Amino acid sequence: MVVPQPGPGRQRRGRWRRPRLDRPALVALVLGVAGVGYRLILTLYTVPASNSDEATFGLAALHIAQGREHPVFLYGQRYMGMLESYLAAPLIAVTGPSWPVLRLPLLALYALFLWLIHRLTRRIGSPWFATAIVGLLALGSERVIRDQVTAVGGRPEVKVAVLAMLLVVVGLARRTVRHRRLAVGGFGLLAGLALWSDWLIVPYLAVAGLALLWAARRELLGWAGLLLVAAFAVGVAPMIRDNLVAPPGQDSLSVLRTISNGTGAAPPWSQRLGGGLLEGVPLAAGLCPVDGCARWQEWFGLLYPVLLAVAAVLAVVAYRRGTGRRDRVGPVVHLALLAGAALTLLAYVRSPLAATEPLSNARYLSVLQLSLPAVLWPLWVAAVAGWRGTVGVVGRLVGALATAVLAALAVASLVITVLFATAGAAPGYTEERQSRDLAAAVRAAGLREVYGDYWTCNRLIFNTAEEVLCGVLDGNLHRGQNRYPAYWWRLGRAERPGYVLKAGTAADRRLRDLLGDHLADAALIAEIGEYRVYHPPTPVRPWR
Repeated sequence: MVVPQPGPGRQRRGRWRRPRLDRPALVALVLGVAGVGYRLILTLYTVPASNSDEATFGLAALHIAQGREHPVFLYGQRYMGMLESYLAAPLIAVTGPSWPVLRLPLLALYALFLWLIHRLTRRIGSPWFATAIVGLLALGSERVIRDQVTAVGGRPEVKVAVLAMLLVVVGLARRTVRHRRLAVGGFGLLAGLALWSDWLIVPYLAVAGLALLWAARRELLGWAGLLLVAAFAVGVAPMIRDNLVAPPGQDSLSVLRTISNGTGAAPPWSQRLGGGLLEGVPLAAGLCPVDGCARWQEWFGLLYPVLLAVAAVLAVVAYRRGTGRRDRVGPVVHLALLAGAALTLLAYVRSPLAATEPLSNARYLSVLQLSLPAVLWPLWVAAVAGWRGTVGVVGRLVGALATAVLAALAVASLVITVLFATAGAAPGYTEERQSRDLAAAVRAAGLREVYGDYWTCNRLIFNTAEEVLCGVLDGNLHRGQNRYPAYWWRLGRAERPGYVLKAGTAADRRLRDLLGDHLADAALIAEIGEYRVYHPPTPVRPWR
């Protein structure tokens, strides 16, 4: 008996079929691996440099790993969820605290972000356009890298959540999802977790919810709707519980309102629009160095609202030409992404911080990366039509202009990335090495309790794995912003604390005035870079 053998193009039944990647997907894979590899190298060298805000997430992860704390929000800040600390806690439990270990889960989230945005863009755009989007997102200026791989709260995980939610919408509309109720439940869980993690994502959650309502409105009236609500409640439960027990004025809404309103008179709309569009958008897109945009680098900020409007018109036209949900889900997702970007920009420019501190607050626009496929789609369509010659003379001119804009965007992103990788990363690496030298010097001096400023304390505590505890002082040597009060109370009981202060600052001058120059020189036990380490014979606590 002759057993037939499978032919060259046939596989044995039951054997797992390895998916084959087409050329656009292979190129996207190479670009994505390069982007992840670039960020992995920076992560191993702790570039961008760490700071005390990130250290607070690291200390929370250490406390979670040790079973000492189970925080809902960032210590001393009742609106930033702690999902990043919970992701890092298992790794820190195994290896102990370190900056690369703290950042590795965020690197994994970035890789997942690239994969999801590639899948979504292929479904609502085209294969090569999805590859181009991955290529742009593989690049990264210091501002972009800091938002993607440093534990500063919220943005890496919420972007992944929104992309997964929109893919659920596409799958439901095109009926490619087998377990539809479970998919709707997953949508709700992701929405709840994202809302707990970072309130900045609210505009995108709102438009994703509307897209889900469009794709499955009849199903949401039944068990799928109940599952959606229940899963959302599970995801957002930590935030709800914490807000119910928060002291008056310390609930999330009150804190966010205080931060967004700022202090003093609100700047005029022209200044806020200028800070949001001309500084914030190009910085968030990775087109400028972290210290600000030159005039010639602000062009994308001016073009951005125009692209939003053109893309919205194009999506509406595509929707009207479609004949069913399968055809129309792409334009619906485009409109959702465009509305999310517009609402995020509007919320940002309403805040005085858009005008008064545009450089430090451009991080709040990092979620605009989600809308990149929808914003750039009109340029891609025009460029492809022009190159294929399927349009007239005017169309070819528009296509040439669109090609030039896309090329300018890619070149500008590449140049800023190269500048950061070759020159801009060095200062951060030097700063990080100095902070570790400082931690080693403090430990070598036998100090276990010290006072310092805000940007020194938690970073020092994390670098020493809590072997050294630090209490935050302001410039007058009075109590500063101590996110974790237990450290401050421990310092209050110390018989002979040390002081770690930057040379020449107000706090350093105040300490020397209180000690007197002679005693201050005698108490100075180390100088590490710009820091001075003092160990007076008696504690100096002018707040008492």
